[in-house]
Amino acid sequence: MNSPYLCNNAQMIDWQDLLHFASLARTGSLSAAARELGVDHATVGRRIAALERALDLRLIDRRPRTSPLTADGRAIAELVAGMEDNVEAIRRYSKSAVAGLSAAVKISAPPSIAAHLIAPKAVGFRAEHPDITLTVAGVTRRAALDHGEADIAVRMSRPEESDLLVRRIGVMRFGLYAIPEIAKAPEESRVFIGYDAALDHLTQQTWLRSLLAGRPIVFRAGDVFGQLQAARAGLGVVALPAFLGDGEAGLTRLQTEIPSPTRDLWLVTYPDLRRSPAIRAVMDFVSETIGRSCPLREVDGVV
Repeated sequence: MNSPYLCNNAQMIDWQDLLHFASLARTGSLSAAARELGVDHATVGRRIAALERALDLRLIDRRPRTSPLTADGRAIAELVAGMEDNVEAIRRYSKSAVAGLSAAVKISAPPSIAAHLIAPKAVGFRAEHPDITLTVAGVTRRAALDHGEADIAVRMSRPEESDLLVRRIGVMRFGLYAIPEIAKAPEESRVFIGYDAALDHLTQQTWLRSLLAGRPIVFRAGDVFGQLQAARAGLGVVALPAFLGDGEAGLTRLQTEIPSPTRDLWLVTYPDLRRSPAIRAVMDFVSETIGRSCPLREVDGVV
């Protein structure tokens, strides 16, 4: 039976209406739900209105900027969340039950790792596993594995979810970099490049601020690639992951009095996905790729 509807004593409930409502319950507004689902906010509104008619319940209070849940809406949201978890578990089971190495696997990783470590090595992986299609998303936020946003994720802090399979696969180290002309100039003349203020909490940004000694940050960007381009152009000194900065022929690594920070890198997935040969192959590929550029131990043998 392929019907998208669920039976109820009054009307038929469309499963898609429930999914749209679940997204609204998570995000708190029609526009945020629309972004999450990749539709327009009017579609989300229509879906939820249809669900309200089917249930004969008012689920949300419609306000200009938010759509808070009513008491009935909160109760239904809890029930729908349980249904979503079961659907996602079914998806994971079906993926892990597929024998062989033919599959599409989604990877989530920090942007610099996705673009500069994983993507360049994909050609080698493709040669060994031509039937596995990789989708790599470079994102700063945590991908929701429990909602199918990724099958495997690389994270820069140890996950707290107890139901995830977690493996420490590397250590990201940082350095301070500039073009040679700036590197040779007096230290007191240096100016800096950093993240925008919304990302001041990042470990490398906190370290950068500790080095300023009254000198200014003259350029800010929301991602490491914008900062890298500014540093290449000679705008100032930038803090970069060592695997990125050391590979830039036009940049010189600077000595610092305050030791550079490190971030552990963790590979996470669900244990049931680990049964899939394709997932295991991708996990090994990601672990080996990151391990070579971000080894757990320094060259001198110190962790």
